[in-house]
Amino acid sequence: MTKATILLIMTAWTIVSCNNFGNKMTTQTTTANATKQDSVSGYATVNGLKMYYEMHGTGTPLVLIHGGGSTIQTTFGRVLSLFANTHKVIAVEMQAHGHTADIDRLLTFEQDADDIAALLKQLNIEKADIFGFSNGASTTLQFAIRHPELTNKIVVASTFYKKSGAPDWFWEMMNKPTFEGMPQIYKDAFLKINVDTNALHRMYERDVARMQSFPNISDEQMKSIKAPALIIIGDRDVVTPEHAAEMHRLLSNSRLAILPGGHGEYIGEITTPQDTIFISATASMISKFLSEPMTKAN
Repeated sequence: MTKATILLIMTAWTIVSCNNFGNKMTTQTTTANATKQDSVSGYATVNGLKMYYEMHGTGTPLVLIHGGGSTIQTTFGRVLSLFANTHKVIAVEMQAHGHTADIDRLLTFEQDADDIAALLKQLNIEKADIFGFSNGASTTLQFAIRHPELTNKIVVASTFYKKSGAPDWFWEMMNKPTFEGMPQIYKDAFLKINVDTNALHRMYERDVARMQSFPNISDEQMKSIKAPALIIIGDRDVVTPEHAAEMHRLLSNSRLAILPGGHGEYIGEITTPQDTIFISATASMISKFLSEPMTKAN
């Protein structure tokens, strides 16, 4: 049996499991030629930040939040169009990342969540599904805690809510990081958007500092999240399976998927192999979860 077949069978099993459960905007907009997915990109001024965003497709709003050191394309480039077939995708680039320049304020997951909330309000979106990967998933948890009125469903991928959720080797690495250790593909993606190498170094330093002082989310805050949640990790992720199961128990209206592979491999994050069968199956699983009727938490 081939690896692709095994991955497809395991992901298909997970899909079956999931079945059981106008304004003060400053915008510079470019619109693509009329296509099935009707793409728009621009900037919105939110909380003093000039935030870059893209919108693709039509349907229920789905916000995509990239990981640390990343851009829309490096995190979601291989799945964005799949989601845009059935959703109105709103992909964002957070403070200091990609098209969105840094400003003089703290870089926190709470602030990122508030920036996205402000963007949705400016776009006149009353509620949205939120899909965050890695650091973006930490922002997604904060969004669900701080803005439940704007939250429909959440997908939290490859993240932990407290430091003990990652193995010791991860924190040892974070205690003595080097810019040289940052994946070159991330650097290239940033510089393709912004040629300022100082901005690239600043983003790196900001992300490292945030992780070194990672703020735990309390169990009580996690329990306060009532939005239906899909938790996804890889079985060789930076998040331990035991921690993912703990998150699943705390989020009363959640589903858990542990998929084969490393950090973000299941969505084809840019540093991982491009297994199109696996990636498509994961996107289908997520879309199925998002499209199912809402159920009340226990």
